[in-house]
Order: sequence, then C-alpha cells, then structure tokens
Amino acid sequence: MAEPREGVVLVDMSAGEGRRFDRSFLEKVGHSVLVCEGPHETQLCPLLAGTGCEKFEDAHGIVFALDLDRPQHRAILAEYQHRAREGMPIRAVVTAEQAVRFRDLLEGVEVWNHEPTVADLDGFAAEVEAADRFAT
Repeated sequence: MAEPREGVVLVDMSAGEGRRFDRSFLEKVGHSVLVCEGPHETQLCPLLAGTGCEKFEDAHGIVFALDLDRPQHRAILAEYQHRAREGMPIRAVVTAEQAVRFRDLLEGVEVWNHEPTVADLDGFAAEVEAADRFAT
C-alpha cells in the first residue's frame, strides 16, 4: 500500500449484509482505509457509549454504509455529524427510499443511492484532501 499522502478514510459497513467495498482505489491514491463493521446487535457502539472511537478520531472522511433502518445506526450517523470537525466529508450509502424517509438525518451529508463507483470515490478522495489542506 502507498504511504498515505492525506487523510484517513473510515468506511462504516455492516458485516454479513453482502456489501463489499473496494478500498483499493482509495489506497492507490494515497489514503489509508479503516473499516468498521459496526457494533454487533447486542452491543453499543463505543462512540455512543461515550468511550470514544479511535477509528473515528483518526478519520479525515467517512463513507457510511450501515443500515439506517436500525436505530443504533441512525444514532451513529448523527453522532458522526455532531462530532466531525468542520468540513469533514461524510458520504452515506442508502437506498432511495431511505434517502426520502431519513432526509432530515441526511441533511448535510452527500447521499449515494448506489454502491460507490471509482468516479464517486475519486471525488470523495479529492474532497478529503481539500478538507485537510484547508483545515484550520
């Protein structure tokens, strides 16, 4: 893997739901990728429990692909939005129906209604780099 030139990207996705994320493009353009498979149904996310999350703290951008139909996942996205430093890019991979139903929660987050393409990830990577460059 190439040495990261810019920010770390956190990819939040459920284990066992069939979602596959090709992290190779982001790594090729110099970003380290941390994957979080979300909390088990019987556990509380450390970020929500107040114990903190090292992966979130290290992140310069987030691709959120957890299921918004689960209340804890909605709470995680809200916490990301609340705690993220100004300008941190957050993308949410949701169904078109979820985009409508959870539009208030998704306000301020760019929504992808499809699995991210190379073009999506290229734009996202550029936004992460710009946010790092212009961070105060």
